[in-house]
Amino acid sequence: MKRKRNRGRKKSPKIENITQGILKILKAEPTNFFNYKQIAAKFGVDDPSSRNQIVKKLAQLAAKKEIEEVERGKFRIIPNINTYTGVLDITSKGTGYVIVEELDDDVFIPKNNLNKALHGDEVEVYIYKRKRRGKSEGEIARIITRKREEFVGVIEIQKKYAFVNMQDGRMYTDIFVPKNKIKDAEDGDKVLVKLEDWPEKADSPFGRIIKVLGKPGDHDTEIHAILAQYGLPYEFPSEVEDFANNLDTSIQESEIKKRRDMRKTLTFTIDPKDAKDFDDALSFEVLENGNYEIGIHIADVSHYVLPGTILDDEAYERATSVYLVDRVVPMLPEVLSNNACSLRPNEEKYTFSAVFELNDKAEIKNQWFGRTVTYSDARFAYEEAQHIIETKENSIPPEISLTGKSYKTDQKIADAVLKLDDLAKIMRGQRMREGAISFDKVEVKFNLNEQNNPVGVFFKTSKDANKLIEEFMLLANRKVAEFIGKQNPKKTFIYRVHDEPNDEKLAALQNIIGRFGYKLDLRDRKTTTNSLNGLLKDVQGKKEQNLVDTLAIRSMSKAEYTTHNIGHYGLAFDYYSHFTSPIRRYPDVMAHRLLQHYLDKGKSTSEEEYEEKCNHSSSMEGVAASAERDSIKFMQIKFMQDHKDEQFLGVISGVTEWGIYVEIINNKCEGMIRLKDMNDDHYVFDQDEYSVIGQNSKKIYQLGDEVYVKVKNADLIKRHLDFVLLGSKVEME
Repeated sequence: MKRKRNRGRKKSPKIENITQGILKILKAEPTNFFNYKQIAAKFGVDDPSSRNQIVKKLAQLAAKKEIEEVERGKFRIIPNINTYTGVLDITSKGTGYVIVEELDDDVFIPKNNLNKALHGDEVEVYIYKRKRRGKSEGEIARIITRKREEFVGVIEIQKKYAFVNMQDGRMYTDIFVPKNKIKDAEDGDKVLVKLEDWPEKADSPFGRIIKVLGKPGDHDTEIHAILAQYGLPYEFPSEVEDFANNLDTSIQESEIKKRRDMRKTLTFTIDPKDAKDFDDALSFEVLENGNYEIGIHIADVSHYVLPGTILDDEAYERATSVYLVDRVVPMLPEVLSNNACSLRPNEEKYTFSAVFELNDKAEIKNQWFGRTVTYSDARFAYEEAQHIIETKENSIPPEISLTGKSYKTDQKIADAVLKLDDLAKIMRGQRMREGAISFDKVEVKFNLNEQNNPVGVFFKTSKDANKLIEEFMLLANRKVAEFIGKQNPKKTFIYRVHDEPNDEKLAALQNIIGRFGYKLDLRDRKTTTNSLNGLLKDVQGKKEQNLVDTLAIRSMSKAEYTTHNIGHYGLAFDYYSHFTSPIRRYPDVMAHRLLQHYLDKGKSTSEEEYEEKCNHSSSMEGVAASAERDSIKFMQIKFMQDHKDEQFLGVISGVTEWGIYVEIINNKCEGMIRLKDMNDDHYVFDQDEYSVIGQNSKKIYQLGDEVYVKVKNADLIKRHLDFVLLGSKVEME
């Protein structure tokens, strides 16, 4: 009878995640002591079995030295044991990784251990399991700072409340909005919502609508949504505009006297045809000794943008101009970016210059840095300068002329362009011999009509005229950095650095390109750079060029701004900075200020202060790049909406467990063929072979294969392009 009664007695449930739960309770109040009764109350349990489980687990954790018993029966967390600070990166699957600087590997965070942390948040992570499939596993113990509090989504309005469904796949929760906080939004509108609170027991955070962006799918709505998603402004605050408009932008004789006057030296700009601002110009003069004095003249933005002003604060916050497909979000108001700081033809301008004396071998014999005043004699489009280089003539035909009419440029300028091209080619050859990597990735551009709809796609490639400008800008950037970097005692400066590539990434690249018949020699730095350059040259014009270029770039480390110089691997420079684009990059403004400060014999500035500014600039550069990519993707999808009935030849650019990614050869638009839509067979993903294999037919679709596709769905709102697979090129031709 006794046994029967025991079998019938209700068994107390086992407390789920008890270890993480106890640690979370103790970490939330690291200076307080807790006994088992207080912890049981936090768990919301009071039965003997649950209390026994807690007592037992407390003893185990104390024995493992993860917590300490400070008084009999009273426990607290041991500070910093297995606890680190890092940034949370959430995947499209909803799991996360915390990137911790002092650890070799990222820490894997299961969905149920995110504890309300969101993508990009700075968090404290507790590691409770070392090495799970090569990764440590942990739990978010505390959110230190939110990366973002504003999110873009589509509002769904109910009778008494609303939810905003997120557009970003890494935002794993919708946001609850009380009815009195929906502003003037209508059901189905795309909105910007601000996260205000996330109550302890609520599944979703609470928020309020701060801006209605418009109807999903509308052009302006989607472009504004991209800007809002990344926290980028699309107008300047009125007080900043007013401040800029009230600046004295006239050229004053008193200021000219403080500068090197180079107005009589032959000077011109070479820029894209549609450029609105010209922040760099070249001057050219043949010296009596037969050498050449070449000036790289940069708009003197720091003359107008002074520290401590609201104009400087706004420029710093933006840190960079953002180039979307149909518009530019400038770092500086138009009165500066397109007028006072734009080196327009036939106008005097304040400039900051790097002036070099070079001989016929492009060897530097003298150099000078400082503030100048210049006068631009002419403006060229890249196409016009390219025509001079190719034909050696000074006549410009109407089809490439900026004015649409044929004209003859000054013979002196044509001769200067040709000599600068010769010197640039010598400098480029030298860079390549020293181990620079030649990334000339094809840029996708769109022809837009008056309504900003894409009516055509073209590819922007770099020709000799582009490379001419690039070489002289690199020269200025390198020599300014070297001039300060070699000073003793050491001076704080802004460097643009690029670390050596990761061996694992290079090995992965080798594995993939091997499928196309290419090979890398990874024995040492020289053989690696030589074979990378050989690879990038060999793929030019081939179907796999864009794929290989993209994969090669991804195998590289990311360039960034810092006060700690480690050199620039990709350019093969020991010293490198950004000095030549202060209209659109804040680090260049800082470089100008620091250079002038040191030219004036100033002492070294605060490294800590400038390192923080470098980190912000690097971060904003990444944000701008993401926004720019999203705008290109949006335009590609918009373009493909008008080509739904056409058949396209593409290259398989990615293979995953859920589908095949295909990049169309003639327009670089990338879309996905879902495995579930490949209904001629059941296809299985083979990770090692970068392929999917039909279980019955044994048909293989592999990375790099050419296939024919048709548009199935072009979703502007989700920014997703779906293809239908028509068959492989081999099958259909």
